[in-house]
Amino acid sequence: MTLQFAPFLPWIAIAAIGLAALVLAGIGLWRGLRGAVIRTLALGLLVLALANPVVMQEDREALSTVVPVIVDRSQSQESGERTAETDAALEGLKERFSHYPRIEPRIVEAGDDGTSDTPSTRLFDALNSAIADVPRSRVGGAIFITDGQVHDIPAPSAFSSFDAPVHALITGRPDEFDRRIEVVSAPRFGIVGEPQELKFRVVDDGAGPGETARVTVRLNGNEIATETVEPGTDMPLDFTVPRGGNNILEFEVAPLEGEITTANNRAVHVIEGIRENLRVLLVSGEPHAGERAWRNLLKSDTAIDLVHFTILRPPEKQDGTPINELSLIAFPTRELFVDKINEFDLIIFDRYQHRGVLPILYYDNIAQYVENGGALLIAAGPEHAGADSIAGTPLSAVLPASPTGTMNVAPFYPRLSEQGRKHPVTRGLEGAGDEPPHWGRWFRTVDVDPPQGNVVMEANDGKPLLVLNRAGKGRVAMLLSDQGWLWARGFEGGGPHVSLYRRTAHWLMQEPALEEEALTARAFGRTLRIDRQTIGDAPGEATLKLPSGKTQSVALKEAEPGLYRAEVPTSETGLYEVTNGDLSALVHVGAVDAPEFKATISTTETLKPLAEATRGTVRRLIGENGKALTLPPLLPVSGAVRTADENRLSLRMTDETVLKGIDSLPLFAGFGGIGLLLLAFSAMWYREGR
Repeated sequence: MTLQFAPFLPWIAIAAIGLAALVLAGIGLWRGLRGAVIRTLALGLLVLALANPVVMQEDREALSTVVPVIVDRSQSQESGERTAETDAALEGLKERFSHYPRIEPRIVEAGDDGTSDTPSTRLFDALNSAIADVPRSRVGGAIFITDGQVHDIPAPSAFSSFDAPVHALITGRPDEFDRRIEVVSAPRFGIVGEPQELKFRVVDDGAGPGETARVTVRLNGNEIATETVEPGTDMPLDFTVPRGGNNILEFEVAPLEGEITTANNRAVHVIEGIRENLRVLLVSGEPHAGERAWRNLLKSDTAIDLVHFTILRPPEKQDGTPINELSLIAFPTRELFVDKINEFDLIIFDRYQHRGVLPILYYDNIAQYVENGGALLIAAGPEHAGADSIAGTPLSAVLPASPTGTMNVAPFYPRLSEQGRKHPVTRGLEGAGDEPPHWGRWFRTVDVDPPQGNVVMEANDGKPLLVLNRAGKGRVAMLLSDQGWLWARGFEGGGPHVSLYRRTAHWLMQEPALEEEALTARAFGRTLRIDRQTIGDAPGEATLKLPSGKTQSVALKEAEPGLYRAEVPTSETGLYEVTNGDLSALVHVGAVDAPEFKATISTTETLKPLAEATRGTVRRLIGENGKALTLPPLLPVSGAVRTADENRLSLRMTDETVLKGIDSLPLFAGFGGIGLLLLAFSAMWYREGR
C-alpha cells in the first residue's frame, strides 16, 4: 500500500496557496485570534484537498520458480540399462515436483538432432534454450539426468551469472569399462600395387581387465591380418592397395566380456586407390580402319601408358628385302609376353590371328596371366572366323565364345540386350533408349556358339556382339565385330564408341563402380544412401545394422535398370553395416572422432567442478553392486543457497511477483472528503460566531 498525489492544480499554484494559508494561520496564531487553530486546520485540509492524496493498493501474485530438467537422450545413453534408469529418474522427479506448486519444472530432452556431422552431447545449449524466456532471478536450479559424457560444459567462472545450484543425476555403474578401436593415422590416397602403412590403436576406457586385444583387419571384405596388440599402443599395419577406386579397410577388435557397448569395436578407413600410369598393350594383327579408333582413345587418356604394335610384316610375307634394310621394329614377343606380361593392366588383341608370330606356348602364358587377375580384350574381325583364329590356341581356355567359322554379313543396329540394359558397362549409353537406337549401323559380326558370361550387346536376330566374362581371377571381353570405327568416323551420325570402349576397358581392369553385382553404401551428411547393382531380378530388401546393434529392413526401389537404391535418414553415429544376400557393405556416418562416439562410460568427474561452484551435487543413480540408489528429495530454500546438501537437491525459491491489478482510493474525493471540509469550515464559523 502506498500514498500518492494527483493534484488538481499545478504544484506551484498549490505551493502559493499553501504559503498564503500558512501566513494567515501564523498571523492568527500569533495574535491569538479566536478560532485560529480551527482556521489553520481548515486551511491545511483545503491545501491537502487540492493536492488530492490517493491511497494505492497493488494486487500482486507470486511467480513460480523455474527449474529446468535436462534429460540426456544422446547415443551413449542408449547403452545397457541407461534408458530405463533415465526414465525412472525422470518419473521420480516429476512425482517430487508435484508436491511443490510454486516450482515449475521444464523438462527438455536433448539428443543428437541429426544435423551435425560431428555429433556431441550439448546439454548446456539445451539448458540455455529452456530458460531463455525467463529472468535468471526466477531460475531455482538445474537438474541434469545424464551419463556424464557432456561436451559443452562451461568453465565455472563463465557460469557465474547462473546464481542457482546445478545438480547431476548420473546413469550407469561406477565400475563400467569399454574397449574401442580407432585409426590413428592413415593415407587417404594410395597408388595401386604400392605398399602403404597406417597406424591404429586399441583404447580401454574405465577399469578394464587389462588384457591384450585381438584385432582382425579386412581389406575389401577379405581378411589380410590378425594382430594381438596392447591397449593404448599405436600399432603399424603394412598393406598394398589392390584396386582403383574406394578400398575399405575394416578393423574389428574382439569384445571384452562385460564392456558397456560393442558399437565402437569396429572402425573403417577408406583409401582411394589411384592407378599410376596404367599400362595397356595393344597388338593389331594388321593395319585396318578400326586400328586408329583404339589408338586415339587410349592415347587421349593421360593416365595410360600405351604400348602399341601392328604386325606389318608377318612371317608369310617374304619379299626378299634384307632385314637390315627394313625400317620396322621387331616384335619383342618374349619381352612382352614372358618377361613383362604381368606389368600390363590390359592386353588388347585387335584383329589378331595366329600366324606364327607368337610361339604357341606364349598363348598359354597369356591365359595364365588372365586367370591370375589380368585383363584381356579381343576385338575380332573376319580373321577370328578363319583357320588361323586365336580360338584354336591355348588361349581358348579363357575365351568366352568359340567361332563357328562363318561371318554374319548384313547391316544392323547394335542393340543392348536385356542384361546390357542393366549392366553398368552399357547401361545408359547415349542413343540406346530409342528404337531403332539413335546411332549408326554396323555391317558384320563373327558368328559364335552360345557364349559364356554376359552378352550385353547384340547384333541381328539376337546374335552376340559384346560378351563379358570372368576367367579365374581375371576378366575377358570379346567384341565380335571390327566395325566400331564407323561410330568414330561419324557414319550415319556415329555412336558412343568412346563411352563403350572406355567402360569396357575399365570393367576389365576391375573398376569397382562397374561391377555388375555390387552393394555400396555412402553417407551424405546424416543421410545414408544404399545402392544395389544387379543384372538379375529385383534383389529384395536390404538389412541395415545400426551402431547400437539394432537392425532394420530397407526397401530398395529401382532407380535405373539394374540399379536399386534407398536413402535412409540416420540418427546414430558410428559404423553401419548393410547386407543383401551374400553382399555386404560398411559405411561410417558422422565424424570418426566424434566425441559422442569415442567415450561411452559414465562419469561423475565432468560435472563435479560446476556443481561444486554452484553448491549443487552430483549423484549416481546406480551403486557399485548394481542396486538402484534412492532418488534424493527436493529442498526449496528461501534466498541464496549457501551450502551444498549431499543428500538433497537444493533449489533457490524466487521472490519475484507479477502485478495483477491496482486499487486506488482518493482521500478527498466523494462525500467523505466534502464532509470533512464542511466540518472543518463549519467548526471555524461556529467558533468565530460565539
